[in-house]
Amino acid sequence: MDVLLAVMLRSVYLVGSLLMDSRQVIGLVAAFLAAVLAARFGWHGTDRVLARRQRSED
Repeated sequence: MDVLLAVMLRSVYLVGSLLMDSRQVIGLVAAFLAAVLAARFGWHGTDRVLARRQRSED
């Protein structure tokens, strides 16, 4: 019985540590995706502004 309890506590500990590690990885992936999306939409917005300015000059 003690062995079973020890195995269960060990598995709970391992799952907890795995979740803590995965939170950091998920945070890094989310930050990277946010940066890529911001760069993409920023570039797209700049292109629209420049196209609008060129149309107004013509």
